[in-house]
Amino acid sequence: MPEDVVAEIVATVLEVRVAGGQSVEVGDTLVLLESMKMEIPVVAEDAGVLDEVKVAVDDVIQAGDVIATYK
Repeated sequence: MPEDVVAEIVATVLEVRVAGGQSVEVGDTLVLLESMKMEIPVVAEDAGVLDEVKVAVDDVIQAGDVIATYK
């Protein structure tokens, strides 16, 4: 069973490319973050169906915050 997607850094959400209920494959970009003027894609490490995306554009997230959950 895939685990939740968790932020590894403090960042601002630039783009959300997925939605709850969407199927994702390994390597799909879920969100695009900005930190220290760098764009950082957050990619799916497991295939599955997302239950919920817990971030929105312009949210500031902290390391450890849940970005998305799998069903």
